[in-house]
This record gives sequence, C-alpha cells and structure tokens, in this order.
Amino acid sequence: MLNKLIKDLSILKKFLFINLIIFSIIGLITIFYLKSIQPSLINKKTSNHIQIMENTIDHIKRLKVKFNENDIRKFLFSTKFLFQSIDRVLIFDSQLNLIGDTNTLDLDPRSFNQRLEIIEMNALSENLDDDKNNEAESINKIDDKSLEDILNNYVNSTNFGKPYTFTQDNYNQFLLTTIKSVFDKKENIGFLAITENANDIKAAIDERKIFIIRTAFFVAIVILIFSFVLNRYFLKPIRNLVSYTELMKGKKKNNVNINISKNRNDEIGILSSSLEEMTSELHKRINKTKNFSTDLVHEIRNPLASLKSASEIISETGNQEQREKLVKILSHDVERIERLITDYSQILKDEAAMTSEKMQKIDLSLITNSVVDDFNNIYNSKRGINIKLNINGSKKYEILGIENRIEQIIANLLENSISFSKDNQSIEVHVNKDKEGRVVLKVIDEGEGFKENETEKIFERFYSNRPEKFGQHSGLGLNIVKNLVELHNGKIYASNNKDKGAKIEIIFPKN
Repeated sequence: MLNKLIKDLSILKKFLFINLIIFSIIGLITIFYLKSIQPSLINKKTSNHIQIMENTIDHIKRLKVKFNENDIRKFLFSTKFLFQSIDRVLIFDSQLNLIGDTNTLDLDPRSFNQRLEIIEMNALSENLDDDKNNEAESINKIDDKSLEDILNNYVNSTNFGKPYTFTQDNYNQFLLTTIKSVFDKKENIGFLAITENANDIKAAIDERKIFIIRTAFFVAIVILIFSFVLNRYFLKPIRNLVSYTELMKGKKKNNVNINISKNRNDEIGILSSSLEEMTSELHKRINKTKNFSTDLVHEIRNPLASLKSASEIISETGNQEQREKLVKILSHDVERIERLITDYSQILKDEAAMTSEKMQKIDLSLITNSVVDDFNNIYNSKRGINIKLNINGSKKYEILGIENRIEQIIANLLENSISFSKDNQSIEVHVNKDKEGRVVLKVIDEGEGFKENETEKIFERFYSNRPEKFGQHSGLGLNIVKNLVELHNGKIYASNNKDKGAKIEIIFPKN
C-alpha cells in the first residue's frame, strides 16, 4: 500500500513524504532518548546517595548511636564530613518521628547546604531550643505530599529494606530524595533520607530539548529550501521537457520554450540540447522518408504507365514481331520496378542498421586494399579494367567509422566508375592525408566525366544521366554513398578531370 502511494506521487511529493517519515522516526527516537536520559542521570546521583547512606549506617553501628534526638544531633555534628557533597540529610526513628535534620543544625553552611547564610558556629547548646522549634516545621512538604507520607508508603511496600528513590518537581525545584531503612540485628531502628536539589538534571534535559528543537527547526528550513531549489531548478525544467515531448507527439497544442534549459551548463542543459537535436533529427528522418517515398512513387509511376500501355496493346495486336517488342518493354519495366523497390528496401535496412551500429577506429587503407582486390579479380579478367591503389606512405590512415559501411562506400564508387568506363581503361584509388591531417579518399576514372554543370545533382535520389542505359540503374548508388559519408561526418565532392574522366573525393574528419 505504501509502495503504491509513493509510486503515484511526484518527485517533490516523494521527497517531502520520505522526509516526513524520517522526521517522524527521528522524533520517536528522540522522545525515547529524552525519556531514558533522565533515569540515567538520576541513577548516577542515586548511586552517590546510597554510598553515603552505607557509610552513615556503618558509622552509626560502629559508634553505637541510639536513634534519639540528642545522640543523632551529636552524631551529625561529629560526622559532618560524610555529607559535604549533598544538600540535606534527615533521620527518622522507627515510628517515623524526625530526630535529625542537617538543615536545623547550626553548622558551617559549606558542610551541608550552600543555600544558608554564613553564620559563626557557637556552643552547641546555645541553639538547641531553636532547633527543636524548627524541627516541627522541617517535615519537608513538597507538592502537597509530605516525606512522612512517602515513608509510610515505603514501610508498607515491597521495597522496604532496599534504597528507594523518588523525585519531586515544582516550578523552581527538582528534588531527588533517597530513603533507606536502618536495621540493627534484623530489627528496623529508623530511616535515613537524603534530599538533593537536582536542578542540574532538569537543566541538562531542558538543554537537550532546546538543542533538538533548534536542530529540527534548522533541518526543516534546510529541507524547505532544498525543496524549493529542487522544484525551481530541476523538477520544473524536467516538466518543461516532458511538455516539449508531448508537443512533439502532437498531444499538446501550446508552444513550449526550452531555450532557457538549453542555455544551462549542467546536465539538464545537455539533456535539453540533446532532446532538441534528437527531435530535429527525427523530423529530418521523417521528412526524408516522406520525400523518399514520394520520389519512389513518382519513379514507379512511369514504368507502371508503360506496363499498362504495353499490356493493352499486346492483347490487341497479332503481329509477332511487335508482340516480341512489347514483351521486352514489359520485361524491362518490371526489372526497373524491381530494381527500384530492391534498392529502396536496402536503403531502409541500411538506415535501420546504422542507428544500432557503433563506430570505432579503423584503418581506411586496409579496407580500401581489400575492396580493390575483390573488384580487380572480377573486372580485370572480365573487361580488362585495372584498378590501381595508391597509398602515400606506409603509416596508418585511421578514421572513426563503421567498417562494413566504409566498404559499401568504396564499392559503390567503384561500381559507378566502372559503369562509366570502357574496357581496358584504368581507375585510380588514392588514400592520403591533407594539410590539416584529415584522411582523404579519391576515386578517379577515365570515362566520359560528368555532363552536369552542377555536379551536386549526381548525389540526388533517382538521378541518372545515362540515356543509353535508361532503366538499368536506379539512381540511388551515389545517394547512398552521400548518406553514408554524412553519417561519418565527412564531406563528398564530385568534379571532372582536366583531360578526361571524373573524380570523386571524400574527406573524413580527424578522429
């Protein structure tokens, strides 16, 4: 359920939702931490109380102090060093009567309680009457519950005989009290209570709470700022790119401007530029395919019209010679249509393959030598045509390309040159580098040369200037070469030689 909920949210909502969950978990952990820190701090102080109690009880037993007011008072005076680290010590008899309280003793306040004013210690007996009067009010009531009531509960509880600690918290004090019964020969003879002002525990907890609240507030602000930055500079441009793709698919009519994203120097800028280039390239391919299909339909229409006319005439004529001529026309037109469809199908296959093939470094001289050898084996003995390969120097001529497509380029150029060449003529193939270090491939023949004033026309689809061989060529060979050269980011040029023949030159970019 949670997975489905998160899956359906936007990136920004996912980010905020996940942070809310993390915040909640950290909040619960913090609550448990704050609840556990107080008992930990109390335990430390309680351990000190118990140690003092053990020492006090040990001294009472060793000195055989009786649990009455006079003996306890003398004992507190004589053992004041035991209680220097605490605020107050109260001693009760077995009947829960208060018989000793360090707050009622006329002692140096540094011994027991730093809250008392500094007075000089006189004779012990001078203040006995005042002490007795003060003892009546020293039961130490806090939060409407007296220490005597707590002792009553302690006596009747299962913790009787063990040290028992409790806290009392009011608006300005946090008191920590530990009580313990005193036994002599397994008989309860009284109670010992140590009370300490533990405001430092409360201060430590409050300090942690304030720190946690401030940290949470700061983290919340950071998350909100980060959410704003994430939405403004990342998610909004991505949504803009999504709208752009929807526009390209025709699902939106509103114009979408991605120029702002393109001008960025980060990954979103690169993605925007790449997306626009991909869209532009896709449109080019669509328009190219559309134009190609239109041209193909136009080229097929002529032989189809010829086929229709020849088929109508052949059914009406009885002249054998004329029928044979019409059959040849039919056969010629069918072959032409078949050649056009075959070449067109091959172009589509090549374009589909080129999108998946990866370019790598290849040696143009080795590939050219292999193709030239194959053509020499076929046409040297057949028509006496000799193809000469001239490679300047023995160094490698490496280009970044697809090997089988480079072979196709060279083969198409050689086939074109051979078709314009007469028997026993020569064709030269040159591989070298220009001044800029670019690899150059040249194919030079001794044929009739190009009759066109603008040689760029020969690279157009279905273009063929061969009246004597009309219908024997689809006019796609050089167009395929040009497309493959452009795929390799190269340039192709056609020109006539000074004396005779034609020259086609391809310049590949530096890798």
